[in-house]
Amino acid sequence: QVQLVESGGGLVQAGDSLRLSCAASRRPIFTYGMGWFRRAPGKEREFVAAITWRARSTEYADSVKGRFTIYGDNARTTVNLQMNSLKPEDTAVYYCAARAQSGQYDTWGQGTQVLVSS
Repeated sequence: QVQLVESGGGLVQAGDSLRLSCAASRRPIFTYGMGWFRRAPGKEREFVAAITWRARSTEYADSVKGRFTIYGDNARTTVNLQMNSLKPEDTAVYYCAARAQSGQYDTWGQGTQVLVSS
């Protein structure tokens, strides 16, 4: 089974940018698509963004629309999340996940921490 590894998290100030990356242990990624989720302290995990490989269609949570961009490479080996105009409420552990043809997210990374100070 493919393994996903996230990177790029860190501590930034409000208004700054970060780019998260998710790399697969096995190439190429034969999945329907990929997604990013996050879990803030004391909260449930929530959807952030997703991309489908075939159509390259994207979807975003309302809270990040216009600030975050999800994109993948042509080889389907990496999916990135460009995060601009970060806010303190974006503080969370961010996880990438692979979406199977069934629509279910069935493979998850270990997460990368993003801390946004005010």
